[in-house]
Amino acid sequence: MGQTPKYKRILLKLSGEALAGEKKTGLDFDVIGEFAKSIKKCVDAGVQVGIVVGGGNYWRGRSSGAMDRTRADHIGMLATCMNSLAVADGLENVGLEVRVQTAITMPQIAEPYIRNRAMRHFEKGRVCIFGCGTGSPFFSTDTAAALRAAEIEADIFFKATMVDGVYDKDPKKYDDAVKFNELTFDEVLAKGLHVMDATAAAMCRDNKIPILVFDLSRPDNIYDACMGAELGTIVR
Repeated sequence: MGQTPKYKRILLKLSGEALAGEKKTGLDFDVIGEFAKSIKKCVDAGVQVGIVVGGGNYWRGRSSGAMDRTRADHIGMLATCMNSLAVADGLENVGLEVRVQTAITMPQIAEPYIRNRAMRHFEKGRVCIFGCGTGSPFFSTDTAAALRAAEIEADIFFKATMVDGVYDKDPKKYDDAVKFNELTFDEVLAKGLHVMDATAAAMCRDNKIPILVFDLSRPDNIYDACMGAELGTIVR
């Protein structure tokens, strides 16, 4: 490889849908394996990797109908824990050391989230996966990822999605959608662009953490982004 990575420590947000592959629900371990290979290349290059995983391949609280919102969000947190364990398994299969930390304590399954312990894992070359969101209802996994990025002092927040950047409108619905290569946080918030929810965007802005939104359909984009390749949309 020989390249010097652009970033020393990243927070990677993986959508739950991405883990399902073409099945749309559940887990596709072939897809997870490809992500794992790209993440291993990052770690081998010296990048410290923290990961937050969404839960949309199992559950979406906002589509749960009349269910109590707090209960629906708790189900979503458990979905992210299942995904965290699956990603951990994929990473271990390619030879990485991994620790899963959860914001809701479940000691038989994972470590509790302790910031200093996570930092120690990074120093030892381990990947940390942060499950259960923030541990509180009414906060998205994007907000959880922004919070963890700030806490671990990540150089950048990688939001890996199924779209190759940020557009002025949904590119899957509108042929004339225009992609942005670079945006400011104020533009994202003022234009109501669907990069992430406003709480997450404001948290990244206030803590001066840039966000790179890029397409995960090519798993090696994770590694290329660590190396500083120009892809997706950068928000700063």
